[in-house]
Amino acid sequence: MAAMSTTPVLYVKTGCPWCDEVIDFLDAKGIEYRKIVVSGDRQAMQAMIDLSGQTKAPTMDWDGEVLADFGVDELIPFLKRRGLS
Repeated sequence: MAAMSTTPVLYVKTGCPWCDEVIDFLDAKGIEYRKIVVSGDRQAMQAMIDLSGQTKAPTMDWDGEVLADFGVDELIPFLKRRGLS
């Protein structure tokens, strides 16, 4: 049984088309996540940089597994490894 111990954190930027696409995809699949908008928030941006080593969004942290600078095409295999599709 695949257990989801925490809600994934999704770091996004305002006006980012890849971020919007990922949000729409997760919402359509009913996958819960906590969204953090890094635009205009220095602490949130620094947290994303510390986590992923880069400044590009979207970036997702799910139980310490990080997916950075991705689109839906990269998200699908990431979710499948977690037992989701």
